[in-house]
Amino acid sequence: MIANSLGIMAPILIAALGGLISERAGVLNISLEGLMLTGAFAAVVVTAATGSIVLGLLTGVLAGALLAFMFSIISIDFGSNIFITGLGINLLATGGIPFISNQMFGTKGVLRFADMTLLPRVVFPFDFRIPLLHDLLFGHQIGVYLGIALTGLVWLGLYRTSFGLRIRSVGANPEALRLRGLSPERYRRIAIILSGIGAGLGGGLLALRLGVYLPNITSGRGWIALVAIFLGYRRPVGVLIAAFVFALAETVSMAAQGIVAVPNTVLLSLPYILTVIAMVVYSAARAGGNRRARSPR
Repeated sequence: MIANSLGIMAPILIAALGGLISERAGVLNISLEGLMLTGAFAAVVVTAATGSIVLGLLTGVLAGALLAFMFSIISIDFGSNIFITGLGINLLATGGIPFISNQMFGTKGVLRFADMTLLPRVVFPFDFRIPLLHDLLFGHQIGVYLGIALTGLVWLGLYRTSFGLRIRSVGANPEALRLRGLSPERYRRIAIILSGIGAGLGGGLLALRLGVYLPNITSGRGWIALVAIFLGYRRPVGVLIAAFVFALAETVSMAAQGIVAVPNTVLLSLPYILTVIAMVVYSAARAGGNRRARSPR
């Protein structure tokens, strides 16, 4: 169960880490779902065409970055509302990918290739024969280790570099950055593109883990990644924990089918119910904290 949960966690975590960067820069990127879909489609097509997982993932990253760049132009340069723009990106991906798929392959649905290369599992020259440690540390696909490594990298970037300080300053006090002769818009654009890179990579890892592109393959994981940012208190390690909790809920819901006397549709909706509950609890806790901060001493 732990191993499966970690595999499910990786795409959510990586997309959430990208969204965390843009959120800390003051831009809540609600287009993570569409960016993940785009990255998943691009990764499957290029991996099948070239036989290279690396090229496939890089193409997924590029596709997510380009779509995020378009998001930044519309929202920053043209001053569009970021929420409307984000929803537009989601709708563009949802409707545009089936159209492109139909033009390229004659299908709007499942896109599977007979010689599709799957993500490899990482093999270590050493091992622990303790069951829990084995399931936690070894035998995972590369996306799990990549997600954990990126968690550390994002933490270092946000809290131990001048670039990270500027990203956080843009979200907290952009005018202070402008007074130093730096452009808040430039750093917001970079942060949005980084969120597209994370979401595109997450979508590519999701599709190559399954070896197929399906309509709505993300199944709301982009939205779950968005919730994980806040449930993790906008900290990389917190995002890691939140993403794992959601992945564990999905694993439990799948394992419980046919075991408990609950309709499958209810079980499959468990991660999304948890998402709603988590946001309600987070919002209530934050509102309570704000009221206490404003109350007279």
